[in-house]
Amino acid sequence: MKKLISLLLVVLLAFAVVGCSKEGSQDEASNEDAAEVITIGVSPEPHGKIVELIKDDLEKEGIQIEIVEFTDYVTPNRALADGDLDANFFQHEPYLKDFIEENNLDLISIGAVHLEPMGLYSTKYKSIDEIEDGAEIAIPNDATNGGRALLLLEKAGLIKLDDDAGILATEKDIVDNPKNLKFTPLEAAQLPRVLNDLDGAVINGNFALEAGLIPTKDAILLEDKDSPYANIVAVRSEEKDEEKFKKLMKALQSDEVKQFIEENYEGGVIPAF
Repeated sequence: MKKLISLLLVVLLAFAVVGCSKEGSQDEASNEDAAEVITIGVSPEPHGKIVELIKDDLEKEGIQIEIVEFTDYVTPNRALADGDLDANFFQHEPYLKDFIEENNLDLISIGAVHLEPMGLYSTKYKSIDEIEDGAEIAIPNDATNGGRALLLLEKAGLIKLDDDAGILATEKDIVDNPKNLKFTPLEAAQLPRVLNDLDGAVINGNFALEAGLIPTKDAILLEDKDSPYANIVAVRSEEKDEEKFKKLMKALQSDEVKQFIEENYEGGVIPAF
């Protein structure tokens, strides 16, 4: 009888251990499921590298970061609006505002991270003084970056824009063009590829970096740190106050990120916080 009771106790103990084990596994799975996820769309350079830098820090905060890379300026906003992304990090606020207005989207900036100075690059000229009469210059074909490129050229005295042109200036707003420059609008991502075919191109900082250009060394004209075109993180408006996004911005605007930018981009990327 004692042997039978002992056997029953062993069996019951075994079931108890298995039950605890299963419960422990379920708790672990529950904890994993409870981890917040932010799927963020980025341009590879420098945005993707900056987000990669903070992944471990956010994981300690209970937030898992999933990075999706894009090489254009249209898809990331549509994907965010459609719910395929939780956030994106690739654009400046003037571009976001213009895109929202044109496409009737409910997106919003939750903060700035860095500035990528736009620059004029040329394989033919070493300074803007060398630019010849009738030179052909490529500029981005989207409204905000095209206007930004023209404003940069105006600041250098190469052209004069109508006083009312604003940040969405186009070639039609040029009122004085002493060197008779010709402008060719192209998709921003394609601009580095035409440098050998045209006299010059005004290129966004991220695409210059991806092409192996060093803005502070290779550009013959470069925006200064006072530029209003800092790159921002965008989310859907109704989610802007969520705690996970506050933690995301705290990590992106940290001393660690600032140091990483200053040590790795030689002035081609500038902290904006």
